[in-house]
Amino acid sequence: MSDNNNKLINDAVNKIFAAFEDYNHEFRHITRRAHRRFEEREWKLGQRDAIERIELYDHRVVGCLAGLVGLMGAHIADQKIWRQVRDQYSKRIADCTDSEFYKTFFNSLTRKAFNTVGVNAEVEFLAPDLEPTLNGSDPPLHSYQNEGSLAPIIESILEQFPSARLFKDFARTTRFVVDELYAYSQVYHRGKPIRSIEMLVPVFYRATRAFLVGRIQGDDWIAPFILAFKNGDDGIVVDAVITSNREVRSLFGFSRSYLHVDLPAVGAAVKFLRSFMPKKGVDELYTSLGRAKQGKTERYRRLYKHLTVSTDKFIHAEGQRGMVMIVFTLPSYDLVFKVIRDRFAFPKTTSRADVMERYQYVFKHDRVGRLVDAQEFRQLRFSRSRFSAELLAELREEAGQACRVERDDLIIEHCYIERRLRPLNLYLQEVNEMAAGQAVVDYGQAIKDLARSNVFPGDLLLKNFGVTDNGRIIFYDYDELCLVTDCSFRELPSARFEEDETRGEPWFYVGQYDVFPEQFANFLGLPEQLRDIFLKYHHDLLTADYWRSLKSSHDADKLLEVVPYADRSVAPSQNLVN
Repeated sequence: MSDNNNKLINDAVNKIFAAFEDYNHEFRHITRRAHRRFEEREWKLGQRDAIERIELYDHRVVGCLAGLVGLMGAHIADQKIWRQVRDQYSKRIADCTDSEFYKTFFNSLTRKAFNTVGVNAEVEFLAPDLEPTLNGSDPPLHSYQNEGSLAPIIESILEQFPSARLFKDFARTTRFVVDELYAYSQVYHRGKPIRSIEMLVPVFYRATRAFLVGRIQGDDWIAPFILAFKNGDDGIVVDAVITSNREVRSLFGFSRSYLHVDLPAVGAAVKFLRSFMPKKGVDELYTSLGRAKQGKTERYRRLYKHLTVSTDKFIHAEGQRGMVMIVFTLPSYDLVFKVIRDRFAFPKTTSRADVMERYQYVFKHDRVGRLVDAQEFRQLRFSRSRFSAELLAELREEAGQACRVERDDLIIEHCYIERRLRPLNLYLQEVNEMAAGQAVVDYGQAIKDLARSNVFPGDLLLKNFGVTDNGRIIFYDYDELCLVTDCSFRELPSARFEEDETRGEPWFYVGQYDVFPEQFANFLGLPEQLRDIFLKYHHDLLTADYWRSLKSSHDADKLLEVVPYADRSVAPSQNLVN
């Protein structure tokens, strides 16, 4: 190799390494702002920070690649040079914490440089290289042994909270936490003592809440222990003591916006979190901690690993066929794939660009536990033999802009991948009356939670909502989604003449964003008993006044909270933050 090439390779390695280090530094810098946002109650600025941090990765990849083009010139398309850059870069990052992050960044560059379809083994780090480093050292922890009373331990934990000086009533807060822990041990462990408590040192922030995350241990059990802090008008209080697996999974779930926590070693924190959430996927945990690109990489890596050990075929996902998306799944895996159709059936009037814009909006929006995190993928390569004949034919005939065949492979140029949920309309047909009633109540609450985050689903049909393993109702069809503030909520006008009531079309003017809540119940398709339950708990959703009130709050720039746990202290009508 010539000296010139050696210098080029070393310079390229240095540039890529420095670019990722710069990205990582800025990522953590933005993340650390969350502490100030919480103390100063700068909620709107916190929302801007969240979007800035999401957009940061792609901006830095594009900037680094532009610099490499200037450095490498014609060699930017030379796979031999890139392979040597990869090998030297691998040595450079060998001792780096979370080294798989550096590799993912490198792969992002090569995929753009070569417009890679599938995987390019010549220049990329491959799946085994990207295995998360979860077996390293433990994250920074505070550890406490119970020597007969929990009160001193809780006092120490609260004193070490960075905003402890702002507590409304330290003694009362301590008693509340201690009482909650004793009640938990009595109910779930027959009063067996809590032997130890371990707390992660970094504070987790999201929206208007801060969280201390840890675990409690007895002689033969381990459970999550999370303190949720609220900063109100008169100081900080502990809003909830979370020991429920259901609430913890929701806090770190795929239907919520990303947490802001400054972790020196993300893999070590993921390892700790999995000690009490063993079924939570590594990809979801990376994503929930704000490392969305790494979560996406891990999802891709796990999927292709699964494809090598399974034989079932991709088939249409259960439920009604979509007019905008072709939705398919692998029965043995818990993901669904969504490909935009070339043409949309009547009465859909939206465009491909509109659909992609809505998915991008959801990606950056506070999903408040009611919107699936749909990850965007490009240039995926699959064997044609893994697709059912019916699905393959539909993808080729109705999604030609996004799918093409190359010899024995199907190339999907663009799709969204998200967690598979059970469609609500099917779920209600399969479960007993009690479970169905609970689902209908949560369905109404899902609509309200979305509205509080300024999201109007547009299409409220049951088929557009899914049920998680925890029985939580999530919205996943975004092609009609819009803002509450963009809508005009109206009462139905009184009929002028008797024949007006029997017309197939409205006899009055209906604008593009006009919504008539009185009509919602007519489109839900609920049997009478479930309809009555829905109306008992959520009759207000059928009134224009309810929606206009929410719209006024959003127009006035008020923030309506939706917390990831059962609210212990604040009634929903009071859950308003200025």
